[in-house]
Parts: sequence; C-alpha cells; structure tokens
Amino acid sequence: MNDSPPLDVVAVAAHPDDVEVACGATLAKLVRQGYRVGIIDLTDGEPTPNCPSPEVRAAEARAAAETLGVQVRIQLGLPNRRLMDGFDARVALAKQFRIHRPRIVIGFGDATPTASPDHWQAKLITDAAVFYSRLTKWDQHFDGLPVHAVRRQLYFRLALEPDTIAGHSHHLLVDVAATLQQKIDAILCYQSQFAHKPAIESRIRAAALVTGSLAGVDAAESFVAVRLVAVDDLVTTVL
Repeated sequence: MNDSPPLDVVAVAAHPDDVEVACGATLAKLVRQGYRVGIIDLTDGEPTPNCPSPEVRAAEARAAAETLGVQVRIQLGLPNRRLMDGFDARVALAKQFRIHRPRIVIGFGDATPTASPDHWQAKLITDAAVFYSRLTKWDQHFDGLPVHAVRRQLYFRLALEPDTIAGHSHHLLVDVAATLQQKIDAILCYQSQFAHKPAIESRIRAAALVTGSLAGVDAAESFVAVRLVAVDDLVTTVL
C-alpha cells in the first residue's frame, strides 16, 4: 500500500501525451494552486512511427510530467493498439484509485474518430474502475486494498476537437491563460510524436484561445461533469 498523501486529482489516458493535449494546462494550474495531481497512462503508447523505442517515449513522459509539476505519473503497462476494456484492466486501474485515493478523476469522454480506438477503450476502463474502486466485499481482487469512493468524475476532450462532447449538457471551462505555455512546453517534450506535425504549438494555442473566448477569458480547457455539480456560493463560482 502507498502511504503517500492522497491525490486530489488523477487524470487517466490511454497513452503518454493524451493528458497533456487534453488538459495539461488545467493540471499545471491545479499544482500551482497547491493540489496534489497525478497522471495514469494505461499503455506506454508504443510502437509509433517516429519513436525509436518505448524508453524514449517514457523519458518524454517523465519530462512532460516535470514540466507540468504533477506529483505522480504511473504507466500501467496495458497493451498499446490492443487496449480493450475488460475485467483485468478495470481492476488494475481501480487498484491505483484505491492506492492514491483521488477526490476527482478525469478521463476521456468520447470516441475520437480517425484517432486511436484506444481512447474509447480508456473511457470504458476508467468509468468501470471508478465504480470498482468503491465496491466492498471484493477483497480477493484488490490485494486487500481499502475501498475508495471517487467523489467526482469529469470527462476531457482532446484540444483540437470540438469544445463540447455530444450527449452531455454539463460542460464547464477552466481558465488556463496563466498555464497555457506550460501545457505547450509539456506537449513539446514529446518530440517523437509532435516534431513532424506542422504548427502544433500554434494549433494548441489557438484551440485554447477559441475555447476561452466562449467564456470571455484568454484561454480555457473544456470538461464535462458526469453528474450535475451543486455549488455553495453562486457568486464566487460564476464571477
């Protein structure tokens, strides 16, 4: 069992670089605000056309995590390109939730047509793991780890996709103007994935600016609350 302090937020994705593209600026902002933040990559993301080895991708992921300032990054070792929702994958992720005890879990909210089908499988695995994490009377599958109930689950979308996720009405935006450059710097740590893609920095920045314009801020990232969120102080929340 991990005796380290609980994490406030854990972001889960299929591959190293997914989280950076989806919500890297939000994670960096949370760290600046004093929260403990973790990233869980379900696979190592390899092979890919321009990366020489899994070791290179792992080094890029470590550099990106340091750039964002997150306290924990975990790679579960599930198979890239063959990631499938199933019992073993669900339990492996749920164990991490029981170990690190996040209050909030963020993950994929939809399929990504023309991109990796692993993203949709990651959504299914994450949804199930949030549920499995809190189930009692199942100790034989969880090495005796205590149950943990995640308080809130959010969905993210990749930065270059539409700002809203179809079928969900509870969207919210996070003002990330102060940490947008950190997000971009973290993405650029993945030279094997992005060095060959034209104008990736400009495209990521432009996407954040467009999303921010919807709420009158300079830059933002978009999320969906899986369930409605009630607020205590309406004025503080909306102003």
